[in-house]
Amino acid sequence: MASNRKYWKSVEELNDNSSIVETLRNNEFVEEIPTDEFLGDKDTLSSSSTTRRDFLKYVGFSTAAASLAACEGPVVKSIPYVVQPEEIIPGVADYYATTIADGFDFVNVLIKTREGRPIKVENNRLESAYTGANARVHASVLSLYDSLRLKGSKIDGKSASWSDVDAAVKASLKEANEKGGNVVLLTNTMASPSTDKLISEFIAQNPTTKHVIYDAVSSTASLDAYERVYGERALADYDFAEADVIVSVAADFLGDWQAGGYDTAYGQKRIPKNGKMSKHIQLEANMSLTGANADVRVPMTVAEQKMALVKIYNEIVGANVSVGATSRDEAVVKIAKQLKSAGNRGVLVSGLDDVNAQLLVFAINQALGSQAFIPSKPKYVRKGNSAQVAQLIKDMNAGAVHTLIMSGVNPVYTLANSASFVEGLKKVKTSVAFSLKEDETALQTTIAAAAPHYLESWGDVVIKKGHYAVMQPTIRPLFETRQFQESLMVWTGAEGAYYDYLKSVGSSMVSSKSWNKIVHDGIAEFDAVNTVSVAFDHAVAASELAKAKKVDGLELVLYTKTGMGDGQQANNPWLQEFPDPLTRVSWDNYLTMSRVDSEANGFKNYNVANGGLNGSYATVVVNGVTLEKVPVLIQPGQAVGTVGLSFGYGRKAAMKEEMQVGVNAYALYHDFKDVQGANVTVGAGDHEFACVQLQNTLMGRGDIIKETTLEVFNSKDVKEWNIFPMVSLDHQEVRANSVDIWESFDRSIGHHFNLSIDLNACTGCGACVIACHAENNVPVVGKSEIRRSRDMHWLRIDRYYSSEESFIGDVDVKNAASGFTENFNMFKELENPADNPQVAFQPVMCQHCNHAPCETVCPVAATSHGRQGQNHMAYNRCVGTRYCANNCPYKVRRFNWFLYNNNDEFDFNMNDDLGRMVLNPDVNVRSRGVMEKCSMCIQMTQATILKAKNEGRVVGKDEFQTACSAACGSGAMVFGDVNDKTSDVAKLVEEDRMYHLLEHIGTKPNVFYHVKVRNN
Repeated sequence: MASNRKYWKSVEELNDNSSIVETLRNNEFVEEIPTDEFLGDKDTLSSSSTTRRDFLKYVGFSTAAASLAACEGPVVKSIPYVVQPEEIIPGVADYYATTIADGFDFVNVLIKTREGRPIKVENNRLESAYTGANARVHASVLSLYDSLRLKGSKIDGKSASWSDVDAAVKASLKEANEKGGNVVLLTNTMASPSTDKLISEFIAQNPTTKHVIYDAVSSTASLDAYERVYGERALADYDFAEADVIVSVAADFLGDWQAGGYDTAYGQKRIPKNGKMSKHIQLEANMSLTGANADVRVPMTVAEQKMALVKIYNEIVGANVSVGATSRDEAVVKIAKQLKSAGNRGVLVSGLDDVNAQLLVFAINQALGSQAFIPSKPKYVRKGNSAQVAQLIKDMNAGAVHTLIMSGVNPVYTLANSASFVEGLKKVKTSVAFSLKEDETALQTTIAAAAPHYLESWGDVVIKKGHYAVMQPTIRPLFETRQFQESLMVWTGAEGAYYDYLKSVGSSMVSSKSWNKIVHDGIAEFDAVNTVSVAFDHAVAASELAKAKKVDGLELVLYTKTGMGDGQQANNPWLQEFPDPLTRVSWDNYLTMSRVDSEANGFKNYNVANGGLNGSYATVVVNGVTLEKVPVLIQPGQAVGTVGLSFGYGRKAAMKEEMQVGVNAYALYHDFKDVQGANVTVGAGDHEFACVQLQNTLMGRGDIIKETTLEVFNSKDVKEWNIFPMVSLDHQEVRANSVDIWESFDRSIGHHFNLSIDLNACTGCGACVIACHAENNVPVVGKSEIRRSRDMHWLRIDRYYSSEESFIGDVDVKNAASGFTENFNMFKELENPADNPQVAFQPVMCQHCNHAPCETVCPVAATSHGRQGQNHMAYNRCVGTRYCANNCPYKVRRFNWFLYNNNDEFDFNMNDDLGRMVLNPDVNVRSRGVMEKCSMCIQMTQATILKAKNEGRVVGKDEFQTACSAACGSGAMVFGDVNDKTSDVAKLVEEDRMYHLLEHIGTKPNVFYHVKVRNN
């Protein structure tokens, strides 16, 4: 039977008078066919004798040729190994122990290499290793492949050989010795015994030489205090695993305070065991990572912090130093009493940039007899002397420096009085800068010496007393570079290679291990005499500190961000795109300001139609120095009367254009003081932030982050503080996860992987985010795409603020509301974080649901479930419908809106051959139009299984790892096989604190969390 239905291809066809439809009906092709390309040009087309048969021949031949070409692979001229190195097995990773010591970060690490290419940083898990690699350390492998590295040395801006450099330097040193000219070695903190010995030998041969150590972010106050009391330039160490009560006054010890590395010990005492956990109290101005993890946080100006420290000192040592009142005296007195009652299980730390404050820290901890205070085994991660640096600049401008040799420093960028340093350089006869890149300083010196990356270098490091570590190369130098140490040997005429020199020094220091064993392990312990304190008058220090006064204007507190640090790796796209754990902003630094101060001074933040965050600009004036167009971000928890600004941004030299973001806070770092009086006014225009999380609060949704207090945890039934969603089954209330409308298979056979995340131990540091990037070839998309909510991070760390003083208070407010109007107003209020909120971090990745909603809606079965508990993605099947992302309640799937590799629009590491050397060959690089997400590192789990199979054994108890669990220094993430009942993850899944995210929807995830417990 014939049909009278009318079929149409577009809505436009329904318009009977449409000229567009009429045109399309009469023209088969919308655009003109380029026939002239095969029939001739337009002028000769009319005289062409090409027949219809010839035309078909041409088309037939070109189609066949194109098909044939598509079947041929590209010609690749590769050179096979003539003699394959024994240590390299194609397809199998090798690991080398080494140490990063760049003057800011000091950590023992393992480097994963594939076919000779370093591709990933791992923690060295040996018992005596100084571990805790942060986001910057994990990203440092990408800096090795920076296409803007200095590829060879230069003299006066022109390429030069090392023999030319040696000749110029030797001539300058000879002239300095003959004329009595001063030679200065300006270096960062290296903490290297072999380098120290080389420098002493260099000085012996060049007697007018002086060695000045310069830390871009100064720790001079702490170093001066330790030197006064303990007799050497170092920093006291701490073990937070030995503390029941931790009081921190402006010490961001989970961030960059004293080079970090405290996460592991801190995390051990934050997990409730036998009803006990440590209590952490933080007094600070900026909201720091450490403050965000505190049980009790007291926002205060820096001046008030100093007075509070004197009050605590009075309580602990029984002194009676007169000190003014603070706005939080009641809280300070309570803190002092709690610390005193803890006795030797209490500890106080401080990041105040004041010698007197640091002296009081020693006095308080000595009075407590703190077991967590370890001054006898100090750290050598900072040794800079700001006074000597200031004197050097004066000497340079006075023409008193003949030769200046720099290594590991960039003073033209990092000095507040950079212009004075540049003027002084013009009066120095010969200036040499050993640098990875042709940075701001290398551009100003007469000689720019190309330095190797730490992964191309030999070296040694003593991070703390009695701890010797080796730095070994994991790849041959990529460019014509040479180490600073090798150059010292050449210039002093020393025989042999630096490796032999290093081996001699290391073997003489460590007697318990052979040299080969030291290099294999990367670390060794050696006997060292404990440091002993001398008597000091802490009462005088307390009296001086009690005189602290507030600076004029707003207190500007300068700090380092978790991702960027001191700015050495500012050209690293992984770090630029890394969202700050607290603000969730990437690709920027900004002035953090409290809500009260923003309203008083006319600053605002607001969201635009596409969800992007905008904010006012500020003009900041400090000591006559003006920074314009500084973005302002309203930060909950910022102390009223203070603003914060991070170092590390605003660089221009040897930087890709996309990475030239932010403002240079070092310009305001007057006299190396991190607190300055600032005049802050509203600037013209608004700034566009790249913020990946606009939902700031939980709005009382206690099923996302569950938390309770230690008192409730110890005294109440688990059903009261870990409430499970219930459903009705046969008129009986049962747990939601016990009801199943799916037909499941037996998961008890073989491996079944689970990931445990303990919210008590997670500090939000983000090391796992960068480790995931490195392991899984996650692309960088840039600021504009981040602003459009198109970030590609497989793992995100959600940060939530409480609207009331606590999250429990939020839940109480939500439960108390009734009626539409009251509920509407309540939810509107809960959207706004408190001025001093509690903070919670929650890592979220694909939950690998056993009943995954994404799997049921994929029309091409691109996503499916494996028997080992992992949700798989078959990229070559994915057609990009994005149904799976829409159906995912956890919002963890990422769509490739563009081709992010080999694309000039995304000029990051995947767009050049050198940058692509970091890619993991075990993981596919995804293309445009494909959905991707966390794979639970299936390549790692399969490699572990295959390794055990080849060795004829079963997989070890906790041998399975993912990139994130291996990177986690605090112990928050534990991965393993739940079918192995001896594994840690199998025990964790049975704990009372365990819960699943959004458990009521019945997805049955293989990722589970632990209720956060606060010791209020």
